Amino acid sequence: MDWLAALAVGAVLVTATTATGLLWRSRQGRAHAGSGERVRPAELGPVSFGDAATLVQFSTEFCAKCPATARLLDSIAGDARGTRHVEIDLTRRADLARRFDVMQTPTTLLLDADGIVRARFSGAPHAHAVRTKLDEILGRHHVGTHH
Repeated sequence: MDWLAALAVGAVLVTATTATGLLWRSRQGRAHAGSGERVRPAELGPVSFGDAATLVQFSTEFCAKCPATARLLDSIAGDARGTRHVEIDLTRRADLARRFDVMQTPTTLLLDADGIVRARFSGAPHAHAVRTKLDEILGRHHVGTHH
């Protein structure tokens, strides 16, 4: 292969890799449609769900973003009556990673009062995105003034 063809192949690979990375990054922290499946507290271990909604965070011991995510979700749950944040350590429960198709941590599921998965957040979630989806589930109008 001559150097011009090699340069062209290299440019295509760099462009494709960059595009893939940008697409992946743009999807991080945003709400995605939930599966609609029902999750029961007993499936996750000795946990209790909120009366109105539950934020289920899947973490691992080695996850750098998980502690900050836990603080964020605790704060959001504390601001919404009947909402609870539950953190599950996949280091000890690898079966749940397969069950809920968790490919990275943190991953957060937003469950309604019936335990139905209404939204999914891959990576560290954006606070506004979590609050907006939670407000939809709770039947509140999101005003965008949460801090």
